Amino acid sequence: MRPIDWQQIDTVLLDMDGTLLDLHFDNYFWLEHLPEQYARHKGIDKAAALTELSSSFIGLRGTLNWYCLDHWSNLTGLPIAELKKDVASKIGFRPFVREFLNALAQQGKRKVIVTNAHRDSVELKLHHTGLDQYVDRIISSHDYREPKEQQAFWQHLQQDEPFDPQRTLLIDDSMAVLESAQRWGIHYLLAIHHPDSQREPVLQNRFPGILHFDELVFDAQDTTHRD
Repeated sequence: MRPIDWQQIDTVLLDMDGTLLDLHFDNYFWLEHLPEQYARHKGIDKAAALTELSSSFIGLRGTLNWYCLDHWSNLTGLPIAELKKDVASKIGFRPFVREFLNALAQQGKRKVIVTNAHRDSVELKLHHTGLDQYVDRIISSHDYREPKEQQAFWQHLQQDEPFDPQRTLLIDDSMAVLESAQRWGIHYLLAIHHPDSQREPVLQNRFPGILHFDELVFDAQDTTHRD
């Protein structure tokens, strides 16, 4: 990956889950903890519960309901936001995130989290990490009623949080989101290759990418001003 020219960037848009925070929490919750609780609730075994839940996922990926805790609470009959607290000890930063965010602050870049996470999930993660202390603003796609996969999200964002797409960097672990941002006109795009610390990296060649933020920290810190 070629070094980023930080002098050409004013705003850094940052995904939360799988980018700043370890996606292991989310994967564990949806694939392990929720099926266990749903199995107990329905009086079926875990395998049957996972199969039943998986059938509910069909056609929802990339829609707002995919990320909506209220939707899943209604569907399962379980208090999803409360159940997430059971495994909150698994919430954590990805490597070198705080160092990277501090380096961006030193360079005067505006740092805005743009996440598809439901506000209840955002608040839980802020409580356990203090992530909000490292950024200028946090925006959930639920605020706009449009997920990041849709062009309408970026239009709402630009009106609400004015930025120059040609001087903006988006960092995200979702290829669908990066493709949506690219179609909308965001110039600098960067993928995360290792969103879940407990799984193998997910390599792709559609966008420049990194495993961890230590690959970028020194670029940000070493920015110099030219006349």
